[in-house]
Amino acid sequence: MSPASPTSQDFLLGGDLPINRVGFGAMRLSANGFTGPARDPETGRAVLRHAVELGVNHIDTASFYRSDDGTVRANTLIREALYPYPTDLVLATKVGPRDTPDGGLQMTTDPAALRPMVEANLEVLGVERLDLVYLRVGLMEPPHGESIAERFETLAAMREEGLIRHLGLSNVDTGHLTEARAIAPVAAVQNHFHAGKRDDAELLAACEEAGIAFVPFFPLGGGTNDLSADRLAKVAERHGATVPQIALAWLLASSPVTLAIAGTGSLDHLAENMAAGSITLTPEDLSDLA
Repeated sequence: MSPASPTSQDFLLGGDLPINRVGFGAMRLSANGFTGPARDPETGRAVLRHAVELGVNHIDTASFYRSDDGTVRANTLIREALYPYPTDLVLATKVGPRDTPDGGLQMTTDPAALRPMVEANLEVLGVERLDLVYLRVGLMEPPHGESIAERFETLAAMREEGLIRHLGLSNVDTGHLTEARAIAPVAAVQNHFHAGKRDDAELLAACEEAGIAFVPFFPLGGGTNDLSADRLAKVAERHGATVPQIALAWLLASSPVTLAIAGTGSLDHLAENMAAGSITLTPEDLSDLA
């Protein structure tokens, strides 16, 4: 994919891929979470097509985004809906978690397990090179003190082969970021962060200093942390906006390197999320949200 000319709303991922700072997370296309009952695949395909029509050119996905029974998978929907892909579309995926026989997910620390995961993403998405591959280190929280060197070296080797364009890290701490950057360039970091969960502020600052994209998952709350609506509701009323829109606008205002990848299986929610990119928070808003 050749990069287009960047605009004021773009972030230059890895120094060469201009992407809209409001992207799309694919997790909720197949189920309402990591797993769950299957959602209607035609609705998922419609959401993907409309996301691109609204200006999305960064889709975050993973091969383990699937329904409980495995019949609906995000990567399959992406290819069915969008292939052949727009020339400016950036597809980001993750490797590390793998399916278990009982339908769950399990993290692997085996470097040898990563190549088959990358190859599966290449095959299902129908591409010869993945734009961005994250090494997912912790399932929900970073495993502090655990070395990621061998796993990241494995992905770096695939980058040298031309199978991966840019490398990222997910569920990591600043020590992991330092360790990885000594091996190969890191283009993006994806951790659990939102207006109600800000304990990765130090990691965000490190990414900003290095020009690395910071791409929060669960940007609208989720997991064990939901958004505290009081402060957000006050600002939302001021702008005639919704609480989720202000939460996304706050992420974008928190640093020039933050990207929003709110995911949804709903066309209405998609339009609402995309509109958040046009909200400019004032100093008063940011003070209220501090």
